[in-house]
Amino acid sequence: MTHPAPPVVRARGVTMAYGGTNVLRGVDLDLHRGEILALLGPNGAGKTTTVEILEGFRRRTSGEVSVLGTDPERGGDAWRGRIGLVLQSWRDHRRWRVAELLAHFAGYYADPRDPAGLLDLVGLTGQADRTVERLSGGQRRRLDVALGIVGRPELLFLDEPTTGFDPEARHEFHLLVERLAREEGVTVLLTTHDLAEAERLADRIAVLVGGRIRADGSPAELARRAAAQAEVRWTADDGTPRRERTADPSRLVWDLHRDAAGPIAGLEVRRPTLEDTYLHMVHAREEEVRAA
Repeated sequence: MTHPAPPVVRARGVTMAYGGTNVLRGVDLDLHRGEILALLGPNGAGKTTTVEILEGFRRRTSGEVSVLGTDPERGGDAWRGRIGLVLQSWRDHRRWRVAELLAHFAGYYADPRDPAGLLDLVGLTGQADRTVERLSGGQRRRLDVALGIVGRPELLFLDEPTTGFDPEARHEFHLLVERLAREEGVTVLLTTHDLAEAERLADRIAVLVGGRIRADGSPAELARRAAAQAEVRWTADDGTPRRERTADPSRLVWDLHRDAAGPIAGLEVRRPTLEDTYLHMVHAREEEVRAA
């Protein structure tokens, strides 16, 4: 896919050090208009630090960053008004009523979404007069989403957005995010530990491990990369379980059938999932650390 317009987010060689600890070791990342990018990585990989640098809440140690054409370290109020945030949790506003809080936030924007319509969109119309502290965890998460998109952002950061959602609410939220990106051109950066969610929503997936982007591509591209490590399992004539990794499992299965001149006991072809690929990269990094 070609992108003639400049990227909405561009990071090159971004590093971040806390004391003597290097959290980011040269992050390169592009994100284009209307694209949904899922940023994956284990705890401690640097996801939160990366996102906070892009949001302008943390100063990087080195590297270049442009978000909506501006260095986040110098972004002013007008720039921030073009960005929506859905953080992992909010600790304030407990005594506000839901509708009043959303209307209050809407007042900060020149062209906000209609608060009543937005409450309906996120499934909180029935809780409009309830105080925030009386919401369930899932309802509070829906309110976080509403607050994040009330200003019609061009770029939306979603940090573990569906925590506490039941399956139906998660499905509805996914449809909402897709509509924002496909119909309104909103660019979305999503962090999540839910690999199924990343595969369901994202145009591209970037895997951050050990402070570096270890993989970056569409779910299909990552799946093709993983297919090179397909595993064939079978039971030999003497009853011994056998397994072999191969880039061409169909050829190996053909050879096994030809050699046996018949059915193969216990034959199974297992192609790695996105989860397998992700865990392989994480474990490879752990081995690097232990070997250092």
